[in-house]
Amino acid sequence: MINENLTNSTTMDAEKSELVITRTFNAPRELVFKVWTDPEHLKHWWGPKGFALDITKFDLRPDGVFLYRMRSEDGFEMWGKFVFREISAPEKLVYINSFSDEEGNTVRAPFSPIWPLEVLNTLTLSETDGKTTITHRGGPINASEEERKRFVEEFESMKQGFGGTFDQLDEYLARA
Repeated sequence: MINENLTNSTTMDAEKSELVITRTFNAPRELVFKVWTDPEHLKHWWGPKGFALDITKFDLRPDGVFLYRMRSEDGFEMWGKFVFREISAPEKLVYINSFSDEEGNTVRAPFSPIWPLEVLNTLTLSETDGKTTITHRGGPINASEEERKRFVEEFESMKQGFGGTFDQLDEYLARA
C-alpha cells in the first residue's frame, strides 16, 4: 500500500521527449537498489500489474543484459530487455530498455509500429531519514521524429504503468 506521506510526482519534458518520475519509498537506499538489481527480488514486483515476470538472463555489469518475459493471466506474452550502461551502487543505474524476442534481439513494440526501439533510462536513488527517493528519467535514443512524438503521446499511459509497477515495488519493500 502506498504511504500517503511519501512523495510521488511525474514531470514530462516533451521537448526532450523525456518522462521523469519521482517516488519516495519507506526503505533504505541499499535495499531499494538491491531489489532493482537482484533477479530474486526483481521478479516479484517488476512489470505491469497482472503480469508474471520470467527472467531468462540477468548479467549486472556494463553491457550486461537483463532478458525477461512478461506474461498476462490470459496468456499474452511480451519479451523485453535492459542493456546496462552504468551501475553505481547504490545511487545510480543506467540502462537501455527495448522490446525483444526470446533470444534478446531488439524488436518493435507489440502495440505500435512507431514506438522507439530503444529508451535510455537513468535511475537515481537518494536517501533521507531512511526513506529513498527514486528519480527515473527515460527517453528515446536513436529515434526518428515520429517515434519521439509517439513516445511523448504515451506519457500519460507510461505514468500509469510506472505508477502500478512502483505500487508493486512499494508493497514488496514493505515485506522485504
